[in-house]
Amino acid sequence: MIQVICPVCGAALEPQGTAWRCVQGHCFDVARQGYVNLLTVTQKHSRHPGDTREMVAARRAFLDAGWYAPIAKTLADLVRRFCPETASVLDAGCGEGYYLSQLGWVPERWGIDISRDAVRYAAARDRGAHWLTATAAHLPFADGGFDCVLSMFALTAGAEFFRVLRPGGIFVQVLAGQGHLPGLKSIIYPAHVEKEKMLHPALPGFGLLHTQTLRFSFSLPDAQSVHDLLYMTPHVWRITKRGAEALAQTAQLTDTAEVIFNIYGRQEAGNLLE
Repeated sequence: MIQVICPVCGAALEPQGTAWRCVQGHCFDVARQGYVNLLTVTQKHSRHPGDTREMVAARRAFLDAGWYAPIAKTLADLVRRFCPETASVLDAGCGEGYYLSQLGWVPERWGIDISRDAVRYAAARDRGAHWLTATAAHLPFADGGFDCVLSMFALTAGAEFFRVLRPGGIFVQVLAGQGHLPGLKSIIYPAHVEKEKMLHPALPGFGLLHTQTLRFSFSLPDAQSVHDLLYMTPHVWRITKRGAEALAQTAQLTDTAEVIFNIYGRQEAGNLLE
């Protein structure tokens, strides 16, 4: 059983009716949609941190259309392979819940995201999982509870992931590869020069067990799908006015996804990576 801890004082949080409470009297209401907001004011970097409602809606539409289904299938296959008896999994940066919902055989599934809009969508998608508004930099969980932690195109908080994983647990890191979405980039960045990426970073406390690259092509049939693709990527924060105008004139797009899957094993004390 996963133990949730109070983000204010660190005491255990227990569900009591329509709220979660700790012994120090801190109280967090359960939203109508079923999620709990554990993101404190001191953990926010803006009034509405994380993805906006428009971005979350675009991601849901794009993923539900199946364009990234090969990523979800590869994720499920790797979790079954490297953690076949997984009883608990945490998606740290779950977005609107698409990837975690693909692991429905896992008894305890938890998703956290800093965006309240994303968590609201996730809670509506999968009522069999537990959803929290929280930050991966300060995970509201006791030590050593999870068999598996996922980071799907999200922040890698290595120390926190190590802390909440049980000995022998795995961390699945999914990254955009060097050749990810060249078609989209060529439209919105006419003179774009790709920066070299670190695709297999060393993480203290973890050993790299496995890495693989997934490449596949997909064809978007209309302008709305192209718009949705942009809005589920970090490029939406960087696009220029000229790039936005060029994309607005794009009615169809054939592109290539290149995705890196890194599987890390949590190492025992005394045998940690330097």
